Amino acid sequence: MNALRNKVQLIGNLGQDPDVKSIEGGRKVANISIATNETYKNAKGEKVTETQWHNVVAWGKPAEIIEKYLKKGSEVAIEGRLVNRNYVDKQGVKKYVTEVLVNEILLLGSKN
Repeated sequence: MNALRNKVQLIGNLGQDPDVKSIEGGRKVANISIATNETYKNAKGEKVTETQWHNVVAWGKPAEIIEKYLKKGSEVAIEGRLVNRNYVDKQGVKKYVTEVLVNEILLLGSKN
């Protein structure tokens, strides 16, 4: 049960091409943005679709997979955990960021 304390599973589509960088020692880091959709009927009985955007970060092997196989619009399933961080921007304003740190990735959809 301990592994369930901070676990995220998402299935969605990439909103843009992955941003992949190599850092010291050749290790890779990939940043992607995944859109998930939820559809429901409102009080008037109309179908409504809401889109949520998730910032996702992958290191090492998952980052290499992302770089090699994914592009804007690709469907993907990820499993990871939520991480929160903060930084001070150029104007001196403290910013807060919540991201999903990838543990596993599964490519979905058709091969292109």
